[in-house]
Amino acid sequence: MRADLIIVGAGMVGSALALALRQQGLECLLVDGGSLQAEPFDAASAYEPRVSALSMASQRILERLGAWPGVLARRSCPYRDMYVWDGSGTGNIHFSAASVHADTLGHIVENRVVQDALLERLHDSDVALLATARLERLRHSGDEWLLTLADGRELRTPLVVAADGANSAVRRLAGCETREWDYLHHAIVTSVRCAAAHQATAWQRFTDDGPLAFLPLGERNGEHWCSIVWSTTPEQASELMALSDEAFCSALGQAFEHRLGEVLQADRRLCIPLRQRHAKRYVEPGLALIGDAAHTIHPLAGQGVNLGFLDAAVLAEVLGQAAGRGERLADERVLSRYERRRMPHNLAMMAAMEGFQRLFQSDSLTLRLLRNTGLGLVDGLDEAKALFVRQALGLSGDLPELAKAR
Repeated sequence: MRADLIIVGAGMVGSALALALRQQGLECLLVDGGSLQAEPFDAASAYEPRVSALSMASQRILERLGAWPGVLARRSCPYRDMYVWDGSGTGNIHFSAASVHADTLGHIVENRVVQDALLERLHDSDVALLATARLERLRHSGDEWLLTLADGRELRTPLVVAADGANSAVRRLAGCETREWDYLHHAIVTSVRCAAAHQATAWQRFTDDGPLAFLPLGERNGEHWCSIVWSTTPEQASELMALSDEAFCSALGQAFEHRLGEVLQADRRLCIPLRQRHAKRYVEPGLALIGDAAHTIHPLAGQGVNLGFLDAAVLAEVLGQAAGRGERLADERVLSRYERRRMPHNLAMMAAMEGFQRLFQSDSLTLRLLRNTGLGLVDGLDEAKALFVRQALGLSGDLPELAKAR
């Protein structure tokens, strides 16, 4: 089978790219090892442990791809405020959507909800889909790539886009080099029921062992739920994972200073090793990396999928413009336009999150004093906070058309 362009990976970012390319009038084949079927949604079902904090830019992209109504029809929770404090001191800072005359800072949405909304749109479109297709080999064959699947089928294309996640098979098989390092931390993620309402606020406390985030979820049967991301040392993570649900809720409530009252219930817990990774190049002739295949970031601010959606929107825009000029899409000069637009933004966000993480992980008494003083000072600077809010909304910098206001 031959296709003009093959996207490997039909997760949130790969699916968004396929829809965005189709809007540009370009045909592609979307390949994934899964079933590519949306699951029936039950509003009474347990929350998925993995969630994303979708920015306004991501919301606009999903709206213009036709997937946002599917998100709203399932389950999502807008949040208007963010409250961050240093658990080892007195510093704190509050961010508000109202500071930039916005209704929300974003939406907390289960990844599965976003995925299924995109899959619905894909099945409504004429995008070519190839399910249960796991990539086994990738090699050059003249000016094209030859992809061999686990079941022996072969695909040919001049242009492959890797959208297959942090452990990208395409990136590995193509020999793309990365810079990566281990945070020496694990993140425990789950959903918890609290005694008090979350107040449409994202809460984050920096502890001596790592940040702890409580992200608001929509109410279920009148109960108050949050998604938590608890970043801590591997040793403590192992101990926390071994606790009974009751003991875990008690430890979690204490670590969170009971800001939302007692933690009454916890769903199934996942423990994820944290590792930052960034490809040295996003492109080479006939190949482009997007989303987590190109970069993974600390979950500190929930920015990972937002960067990925912007990658997809920019790549689709670049390829659409090149096609309009009659250029060869697999040409490295064409693909480099995508890299030049996205790599600086992604690196800046990764550097900011890395600096923030290191600042709050430091045991230095001087740094502790500085961060407490600094948080207090910044909290009083409305313009500085508004700048941060605009950045978090994803509405600054070189935006693709899909993310711009209209």
